[in-house]
Amino acid sequence: MIFSSQVSDLLGLQLGGPAPAGFFEKWGAYLASLETFNLHALLVAGISLTIVLLWPRISRRIPGPFVAILVGTLTAQVLGLDVETIGSRFGSIPRTLPVPRVPAFAVADLPNLVAPAFAIAMLGAIESLLSAVIADGMIGGRHRSNIELVAQGVANIAAPLFGGMPATGAIARTATSIRNGARTPIAGITHAVTLALITLFFGRWVEYIPMATLAAILVVVAYHMSEWRTFRSEFQAPKSDILVLLSTFVLTVIVDLTVAIQVGMVLAMFLFMKRMAEVTNVRAITGDAAEGEPEELPTGGAPAGVLVYEINGPFFFGAAEKFKETMGTIAKPPRVLILRMRNVMAMDSTGMHAFRDLIRRSRKDGTKVYLAEIRSQPLVAMDRRGLLAEIGEESLFGSLQEALDAGAAAVAAEGKGTA
Repeated sequence: MIFSSQVSDLLGLQLGGPAPAGFFEKWGAYLASLETFNLHALLVAGISLTIVLLWPRISRRIPGPFVAILVGTLTAQVLGLDVETIGSRFGSIPRTLPVPRVPAFAVADLPNLVAPAFAIAMLGAIESLLSAVIADGMIGGRHRSNIELVAQGVANIAAPLFGGMPATGAIARTATSIRNGARTPIAGITHAVTLALITLFFGRWVEYIPMATLAAILVVVAYHMSEWRTFRSEFQAPKSDILVLLSTFVLTVIVDLTVAIQVGMVLAMFLFMKRMAEVTNVRAITGDAAEGEPEELPTGGAPAGVLVYEINGPFFFGAAEKFKETMGTIAKPPRVLILRMRNVMAMDSTGMHAFRDLIRRSRKDGTKVYLAEIRSQPLVAMDRRGLLAEIGEESLFGSLQEALDAGAAAVAAEGKGTA
């Protein structure tokens, strides 16, 4: 997207207005404006691109893009080349700091402003965190998400007081800084101070920078950001991951980065839920449907009238239906049903609803349900939903052996009562 946005500046095309936002519309505008091709702009862009690529062989202490800006600007001015500059496109840069003032708005407008404000905040957070993740990958660091978002929020609250617009951590600027040696927050502070100095003292010189030079620098940034080797290696991943990758990539190019991230996240979540549902299983380790090995049960096995089922994996809505189907295969209700939950690390409300249905149905059938080796998260979740009280703490056991002993005692007690 960065590359496609710089084509008009590289070739010096005159679009007659802002470039369209859409990918196909944008390239259509470029093709329609080919007759305005500017050889001077291409020359400046070529010189700038060459400097950016070759300058690191000469020196890494002075950033190549900085040298490219100086040479590109001097070339255009000394030779009198007909190229578009920052000043000719955007006008003069203000040379004073803005005066703070409270924006005017009516209380009646607040309901209409909440949704856009929330959307801007969410999109800003997504893009900033994405920039941080990319920066982590480039420098091998680890960002602090909370600090990043809090700082961005404070800045975006203060910016409108000075006539500013909401801003985010930009991928292009971040990647450019890193490529030129930035490793700490000092780079961001230096960037801010530099912009302040330019605004106050050097604005008139910045107006002479050719847009073709900036486009050449951004093309190099876009190439390094693409990480095409990593992109190619991802095609060795599972097909589901490739689907998320290609969907996000295509939507980023054709539609918008924000839309691509939203769709990619939704796809990734659905695929994650599918995988979790696949790895979660409920199996019988006693009775006619036993799937376990004999050594999985304590010495002596399960007494008559006691069935033991084991749940493996996170027990959430993706696995709840599988649990119901498995429980429905029990032909004859046992006296005691033991559910071994040593491998259930997490449970959601749908899973607890499935448990509640099982408890109530078992009571109608005269079956007692015991839970063995339950983990802390499911236990706390059951307690908060009142399910623990419905099951009864006397039906919870720390080990399978304890549950089997209690089951044997319950079956024996029922036998004596029947006799």
